[in-house]
Amino acid sequence: SLNVKVFSFAGTRCMLRGCRLVLQMSQKAVTKKKGSASAAAAGTAGAAAAAARELHTIDGEEFIKVKEGSAEILFPKSNEVFYNPVQEFNRDLTVAVIQTFQRINSKERAAKAEARKQNRAAEQKKRGQDGDDEAGPAPTRGKDSDYVPRDFTKIRILEALSATGLRSVRFAKEIEGVDFIVANDYSEDAVVNIRRNVLHNGVDADTKIKPSLGDASLVMYQHRAPHLRFDVVDIDPYGSAAPFLDAAVQSVVDGGLVCVTCTDMAILAGNHSESCYAKYGAIALRTKACHEMALRIILHCINLHASRYKRYIVPVLSMSIDFYVRLFMRVYTSASEVKNSASKASMVYQCVGCDATELQPLGKVSKSGASVKFKPGTGPPVDMHCGHCGRAHQIGGPMWNTAIHDGDFVSELLQTIHEIPKDRFENNRDRLVGQLSVVKEELPDVPLYYTLHGMVAKLHCQSPSMSVFRSAILNAGYRVSSSHANPLAVKTDAPAEVLWDILRCWVKTTNFKQPKEGSPAHAIMAKEPKLEANFDKHKDAVESSKRQGLTRFPLNPEPNWGPKARAKAGSDASAVGAEIKEQQVHKRKTQAGDGEEDAEDDKKKVKE
Repeated sequence: SLNVKVFSFAGTRCMLRGCRLVLQMSQKAVTKKKGSASAAAAGTAGAAAAAARELHTIDGEEFIKVKEGSAEILFPKSNEVFYNPVQEFNRDLTVAVIQTFQRINSKERAAKAEARKQNRAAEQKKRGQDGDDEAGPAPTRGKDSDYVPRDFTKIRILEALSATGLRSVRFAKEIEGVDFIVANDYSEDAVVNIRRNVLHNGVDADTKIKPSLGDASLVMYQHRAPHLRFDVVDIDPYGSAAPFLDAAVQSVVDGGLVCVTCTDMAILAGNHSESCYAKYGAIALRTKACHEMALRIILHCINLHASRYKRYIVPVLSMSIDFYVRLFMRVYTSASEVKNSASKASMVYQCVGCDATELQPLGKVSKSGASVKFKPGTGPPVDMHCGHCGRAHQIGGPMWNTAIHDGDFVSELLQTIHEIPKDRFENNRDRLVGQLSVVKEELPDVPLYYTLHGMVAKLHCQSPSMSVFRSAILNAGYRVSSSHANPLAVKTDAPAEVLWDILRCWVKTTNFKQPKEGSPAHAIMAKEPKLEANFDKHKDAVESSKRQGLTRFPLNPEPNWGPKARAKAGSDASAVGAEIKEQQVHKRKTQAGDGEEDAEDDKKKVKE
């Protein structure tokens, strides 16, 4: 409790200000009292990011030097938006993912090479030749020809929007088995910065990291030929990645990795559904599961682009982080597999009253022996009005409806992070392990989720603890997990009717006030539960990651922890921008003055 005195204020506005002050003081006190490991870890990250900055002078020009991972970068002091410490977690995660991909990809290619070698030996033996003789170079037919002249243990990386080159430098210095990296940017000043930072870090600017000046999409389109494709394409724009997706899925090798960041979360979270449809071809809903829906909308959009070229995607990791989403997927080529694309997409029906959600797949696959048929989906899965509260439904999507992570890949990724030296990810290691552990625990075949506080808010009732609610679901014979996207998420294969039945049974144990007639809560509570909920604690009610005390949902390490303004064109862009703005203001004033003089002349003419 707080020892806070509330004084009488004159006027309603002052009263509201006083209440707001009390609430703010309460929140600060609660935050201080918690003092959790998450807050400590976040504070360490913020302090480390601030301490890593120092001034550096080259030829009389001042630069800010920032150390991150194994890299040091220099960026103009007048353009600090070139570096955002919030994205360090993104870069750490990307380094670990690409390293994991390199190891898996190397094993896969080695296995393919061995299989080809055995096939050639079998063919020689069949023709009566000695299988132990030198077989010569591998045949160069089909897609295998891409890999013949290359060392399959080495990967080629494109960073399409490089800015300072920090990410590329870290790739070169921290990832094993890199052949070369193309660090591209559309800005000439950015490319100068890239070359400066590459040389500053002692990396070869001609063979290991190749600075490139060009439009990102054009560079990727120029690498569509099989022998020019990259093993990894990384797209991390300011805002939406939509303009680059079509080129990205064409410029990566078969089985290659595409990494995508989108920061336009206001659009993807349902605030501007018309803009979401224009950019991604889907309607986003303002739902409690909006962050996971954003991931699924982007995956569907990327898969749709890939399908046009007889390619398809396999997501290995999809995460909602801070103010953005980060997705990693492998791209394969198969005309037959592309036929399954319609069955991997669904429309979403969400009740506007109680938020109950149903999915409608766009297609379905029916198998009978060796026969496989692809048919349109049947529906809709809901009536005109919600069966729980009687309200109407809103329609969203289409979105990706299958797994957004690869469990085996996430396990390999966690192993990679544990093997990397501890000083490599010193600011984010605990968070990486914690959030990836939550990802690993998520139910892979259950799209979207409900939130406990969202459901009890609809009923205006006292909330059960998360462990009690999860126990009731597990005791009813259903599965349940949390979600990395929301600490209060309830991801379960139990239908909405079962969840409402559990809450109907729960309110009987509390002092529940009957809801207002005509409200969604009244319609829900008017029904008797068909399920007798068992609230005895289940052994799996608390997740393993929570029992281990991992850093799963850390607090922001400092105020205003979020996106920065768009990077400026050059180091002196602020002065140039100010000069242009001053010229525009002067021009408007001049035009206004001329207009007033013309008006006076017109008045004189009228009088005359």
